[in-house]
Parts: sequence; structure tokens; C-alpha cells
Amino acid sequence: MVRHDKANLIREVHPIPKFVLDALERESLIIAYRERPAYQQNDYIGWINSAKRDETKQKRLKQMLAELEQGGVYMKMDHPPSKK
Repeated sequence: MVRHDKANLIREVHPIPKFVLDALERESLIIAYRERPAYQQNDYIGWINSAKRDETKQKRLKQMLAELEQGGVYMKMDHPPSKK
């Protein structure tokens, strides 16, 4: 757990699983992923891993990859800093 004193929040830090890292490298999106703020990277991984079914994990992974490819989007919300 990491404590963000500024916001008085406690967030679990999610390590990136191999299947996600492999997909980011295969799709040449690892740089786009690393350019996102740490909280977004962590949220994406936590969201993908929280799925119970592999099909759901793959669906979420595809959404993350599409958002990284497109830029300007984070979890289906506008994210102007990442706009391409």
C-alpha cells in the first residue's frame, strides 16, 4: 500500500502482469502507457486484474490498449494531457 498524504488516500499498488506487459510491447504502446500518470497506470492494472473471468480481463485490456492508441481518453473519459 502507498499512502498519498496530500489526498489522505491509501491506494494499493498493482504490479503489471506479464500478459499486460506483453500486449503493450506487442502493440508498441509501452511508451504511451509509461507516459500516463502513475495513478492511471495503476488504475488500469487494478481494473484489469479485478475481473474474475479471463474474457473480461481481455476485454478490459483491449479497452486500455485502444485508449492508449487513441490518446486523449482515460477510462472512457476525456484526458486532454494525453491527446495525440
